Order: sequence, then structure tokens, then C-alpha cells
Amino acid sequence: MLGFNVSTLPLWLRLNNPMKDLQNLANNIRNSALAPLLPFLEESFIANLNHGDLKRWLQTIENAPDLTPSSIDLGGIITIGSSSDANSADLAALNSILTEFIPWRKGPFNLFGIELDTEWQSNLKWTRLQDEIAPLNDRQVLDVGSGNGYYSLRMIEAGAKQVIGIDPHLAYVIQFWLLKKYIPHIDAYVLPLTLEQIPSSLPLFDTVFSMGVIYHRRSPIDHLMQLKSCLSRGGQLVIESIIVDGEEGYSLTPGKRYARMTNVWFLPSIPTLMNWLVRCGYVDVKLVDESTTSWNEQRKTQWMPFDSLDNALLPDDPSKTIEGYPAPKRAVITATKP
Repeated sequence: MLGFNVSTLPLWLRLNNPMKDLQNLANNIRNSALAPLLPFLEESFIANLNHGDLKRWLQTIENAPDLTPSSIDLGGIITIGSSSDANSADLAALNSILTEFIPWRKGPFNLFGIELDTEWQSNLKWTRLQDEIAPLNDRQVLDVGSGNGYYSLRMIEAGAKQVIGIDPHLAYVIQFWLLKKYIPHIDAYVLPLTLEQIPSSLPLFDTVFSMGVIYHRRSPIDHLMQLKSCLSRGGQLVIESIIVDGEEGYSLTPGKRYARMTNVWFLPSIPTLMNWLVRCGYVDVKLVDESTTSWNEQRKTQWMPFDSLDNALLPDDPSKTIEGYPAPKRAVITATKP
């Protein structure tokens, strides 16, 4: 390992399955241009993450039943194994562990016959964009704000050579690490990182996705420039955002909350977002999807039992958020780094 003594690490970390997966990635990139990511794959980096539940979560994954899926389908409902691959005791234990990691937001998944009906029916968004983006065959992909890795796995299904997802929300990264325990050979990884932590000398990704992230950034222009710095020449950015109706130059800056969310800074019109991309030096800027978020696509479920879209809209006028702003619409735009 790099820069520390493994024997000094706690046993719970040294023996943990996700650490083995990250070590596999480290071995793969050690002599490649992606080597600057190695410090983020060290066990010492994970051990020093500031989250009080980390040890318990990793121990829970380690204690999850060891099951081998008879089949894997990375299609609309990502399906890993079937109920016949496990006995009733193992399935009960796995169901309990999955429940411990609630809320499950992106999906859907089916894990050994256990249906994870997630808050977002993310397969609907993927269906709208998959034929509109550059083919992912043999591409190195960066998935910014990947959450539990649902889209990262769909990218592998679409032919990506390798997908590296990043997300600072450790609870969702942990969900992916649990899933990855049962598909260790899949060349997709999710790291607990922000985009700002990615070294600026890594313009190595053929496609970069940023879906549902830009409106959470205090500086959307900086976000677009950081994404561009990760792209290789000729690489494609796929960016998705909540948008509002308006002319070029218009962007809504909500108050303390938008649709109950506290960390929303800028909601651009489509022409404004496209202009931001042009101003940041992207070319071939193209709108590939515009849709209104429906209650079928985002809703409360058994696996995400907290407030969802229906709680964020006015009961007597669902065209507005409870704060009185326009209800969420979303757009997907592609652009190219020249």
C-alpha cells in the first residue's frame, strides 16, 4: 500500500470487502494516467472519513451473507441473482441489511429476489437519454454525483470500459459498496469524493455525467469548468438539471428552500444553461431531453419512506412548489470539449 502501514489499521477496515474492491481498482490504475486517484483508494483515506456510522456500515457489509448470483442483468431494473440463489435465513438477513440502509433513492434494483422500489424510477430518465448521447462503447466514464451507482451500472451495460463514480454523501456510497459485494467483477466503482477533490491534471474521461448536481453548486460556472477539466479532447459532457422557463440570461435564485430542498442555488432556463456551456468553451451544445418530473418517476416508497415530490408541491396546485416556485422540470444537455 501507499504511504502507511496496513498493520496499524483497525481489523474492521483491513478485512472489509469494499476495501478489497478499492484495492483492485488501485492495482488496475497504479501504472496508468489515473494514478493520481490512488491516495483516495488507500485504506487510511477511508478510515479518516468523518462519519460516525462508517465503522458500523462497513461491518454490516462484511457480515452480509456471502451469496453468488446465478445471473446479473444491468437493464432497467438492475437485477443481481434470484431468490433461488439463497436460503430463507440468508434472504431475511439481507433484507434486514437493505432496510438498515434506507433511504434508497436511485434505482430500481432487485437483489436476490428482494425488490428495491426506490424513490426515483431512474430507468425512466436513462431511457430518455440513452439513445441521445454518444455511444459509451469502450469509453472511460466519470459519473459525478453518482449516489448508489445506479447510472454507473447502466453505463457499464451500455458498453463503458470503466466507470468511476464520485459522491460526497457516504450513505449512498455505502449502498453501492453493498451491491458491489455481489458483483465484484463489474468495472464500476463509487468513491466518497467531491468533484473538487479530483486532481486537475486528469483530462482522461471520454464521457462525464453530471446529473442532478449543478443546481446544488454555489458556482455553476466553476462546476462546468471543473467538469471540462476532466474530459479528454473530443469528450462529451452529459449534464442534467432542474430548469425553469425563461429567456436566455434568466435563472431563478430561490430563497432558503426550493421544493423543500435547502441547497438549491441557481435554476437556469434552458437557453441560459446552454449559454453557460458555450461561455465555458464547450461546443456542439444540444438539448436532448426536457420533461416535467411526475409522481410516477419520483415518489415515496417502502424503501424511501420520507417526504418526496408530492410533499414538495402545493396540494391544490401541483404546478408550483410549496414555496410558490414553478414545479420541477428537468433538461438533459450534451456538449463537447473541443
